[in-house]
Order: sequence, then structure tokens, then C-alpha cells
Amino acid sequence: MFTGLVEEAGEIVRVEEGPFLRVRVAAREVLTDLKVGDSVAVDGVCLTAVAVDGEGFWVELAQETLRRTAPTWRVGHRPNLERALRVGDRLGGHFVTGHVDGVVELVGVREAPGAKDFFFRPPGPLARYIAEKGSVALNGVSLTVAGLEGEAFWVTLIPHTLKVTNLGSLRVGDKVNLEVDLIARYVERLLGRA
Repeated sequence: MFTGLVEEAGEIVRVEEGPFLRVRVAAREVLTDLKVGDSVAVDGVCLTAVAVDGEGFWVELAQETLRRTAPTWRVGHRPNLERALRVGDRLGGHFVTGHVDGVVELVGVREAPGAKDFFFRPPGPLARYIAEKGSVALNGVSLTVAGLEGEAFWVTLIPHTLKVTNLGSLRVGDKVNLEVDLIARYVERLLGRA
């Protein structure tokens, strides 16, 4: 379980093909007390650290993970990183599981007073889970949906978020990982059984 409050943007420095895609991520902040077997959110994807040293860590991605996530598992990409919550930690964002629901495309950017509005188009089946003032995680970043417009939704990114996450480097047409609100998924399932 995560909060969607990114600790740092790391860097993918090595990718190895095989039965699993092995990815080495260079990092600093998240290495503090990170050990083999710990969960770490990499662009919002909950992955297991399979090797850790003083300069980074390795993760392995199954085909299901690759199928559901944005095609950014390449050398040079700077993924958002967050260590898993510990009992007693503050919950400043929202509950983020690291189980990515799908990929959204950035379809527009507009200047806002002191910030920027980013417009994303979700895949049709996921649109029903996105509500104005609801929560989403984009590349692991906890965000509030500022509004809905046609087939798109938008979020407002403040300068801090633009600076410390990889969302600030996005360009129209880029794709990011989307995790819809956990509560919305369970409410739909419960109502579907009623």
C-alpha cells in the first residue's frame, strides 16, 4: 500500500530481456532501509525489489505487468518512486495499491494560475471510475480530479509536483499509468451484487 506521495524520480539504467523483464533503477532516497523482498512503487506499479545495493535496485516485470502499463520500461526513463507505507506513517495522499488499471494518454495542457491543467483520455471501461473531486494515481502520483470534459478528465499540477515527479516532463501524446480510486472499484462491485 502506498500514498501516491512520490519520494523521488529515479532513473532506469539497465534493462534485461528474458522470461521476466529485469529492470535496474538508480535511486537515492528510496534506498534508505530498502531491502530485498520489499515493495516499491515504480511509476505507480507495485514491484518487488529483487536486489538492492548502494546505488539502486532491481525489479522483475511479468508479461501481465507489461501489458497493463505504459511503455516506459527503457534506459533513461525517470520513474516516480515511493516506498511502501509502514504502520504509523502519515497518509497524506490517498490509498494507492500499485495495481495499475490501465494507461491514459495526455491529450492537452493548459496554463492555470500558478499551475498547469493536464487533460487525460482514459480507456472507455475505466472512465466510469473517474469522478470530479475523486482521486486517481497517475504514474504513482496521488491527484485530485479537477474536472471532466468530454471524454477526458483533468488534474491541476502545482509547481512542486511538476518539479519533483516525472509528470512535469510529459508532452501531449505521452502515456502514463492510471490507478483509479480503490473505493470506486469496490463500490461498483458491491452495487453490482445488490
